Amino acid sequence: MTAYHIFTPEQAMRFADEHSELFGEHSKLSAAEFGDGNLNLVFRVVNDKGTSLIVKQALPYARCVGESWPLSTDRARIEAEVLQLHARFCPEHTVEVLHFDRELSAILMEDLKQYEILRTALIKGKQFAHLAPQLAHYLANTLFYTSDFVLTGPAKKAAVAQFINPDLCLITEDLFFTDPYCNHERNNIHSLIQDSARALWQDEELKAEVAALKADFLSKPQALLHGDVHSGSIFINEENCKVIDAEFGFYGPIGFDVGSLLGNLLLNYVACPGLFNDTLQGASQQQFLLSQIRTLWQQFAQTFSHLQQTATQDPALQNEHYQVRFLQQVFADAIGYAGCELIRRTVGLAHVADLEKITPAPQRAACEKQAIALGRALIIKRQHLATIDALVQQISQTVAPLPHD
Repeated sequence: MTAYHIFTPEQAMRFADEHSELFGEHSKLSAAEFGDGNLNLVFRVVNDKGTSLIVKQALPYARCVGESWPLSTDRARIEAEVLQLHARFCPEHTVEVLHFDRELSAILMEDLKQYEILRTALIKGKQFAHLAPQLAHYLANTLFYTSDFVLTGPAKKAAVAQFINPDLCLITEDLFFTDPYCNHERNNIHSLIQDSARALWQDEELKAEVAALKADFLSKPQALLHGDVHSGSIFINEENCKVIDAEFGFYGPIGFDVGSLLGNLLLNYVACPGLFNDTLQGASQQQFLLSQIRTLWQQFAQTFSHLQQTATQDPALQNEHYQVRFLQQVFADAIGYAGCELIRRTVGLAHVADLEKITPAPQRAACEKQAIALGRALIIKRQHLATIDALVQQISQTVAPLPHD
């Protein structure tokens, strides 16, 4: 048994070599640390033939802050086990975990160097027809097969206990549902949208709806969530996409994962006027995003409904009327959580490049105000937007689309 210690590049290289047969006996290896930004150490280990793997190690604190923000390294176990379980139900769209060492809190996984980060691709204006269908398949399968529709009561309760994730859930609880709605020191607010932020803090109707969404997040363990399905946690190429970074995984409301992805597509949507000087390109990107949002929900609902009808194990949950009602509530939840994502990415601690890359500052502020307005509308109206057509109409009404031919 090896005691926990923080890897150097050389130690990461040895870890990868020891736990993979991919490199071969006489390979010359090198390792470089490139980090994932906020919480962990991440290394790419490469041999002299160009074959590479990724080593990810959880630090005992939040890297973006330092040792003053301690975190349990058990999040590495959570991440490895979520990815391994999700890979059972959707291997084609889940990054492959090759080895996990619990004592070292280190994961060895495939290197997706033939892919690019979805957020980066969207900011460039790239369009992928397979994006929504593949992610709908991923979400429907991973969420259904870890839910009460399949698991027995005892098995579900054991799974909930296995994936209790208090440290990282607390980050979500604070950054998603609490900080943006008060004058919190962690908030990161552009000077030109201070008035919009203050309006959020005084909006009691909105805060009541956010409280309801937070209460569900705290108390509705419907399925094993990825917990952080944003466009920086998805890699994509011309044929496929894969989901990574599941360290925020836990048992929570199904609509949270769906809504997180919807919210990130919408963040790029509201950013388009600032990202593209060519109005036609920006309009094309917005239309693409709306089509992907529509397809994402339609194919998620179709797949999840089919699984409900054909693979539900609990006799009581086989009731057709209940199944329809269940999916309708997931849709309402997803709309609300998408709205929370829009707001927290504009006034909260963690921003996104979709908006931060916009210059000049007044253009960025205009896009951020659109994000706040859309986020509020989705949260307030989520129970009344009963169809995907109604959601798309609400988006178009709240955010003025760019003109297009």
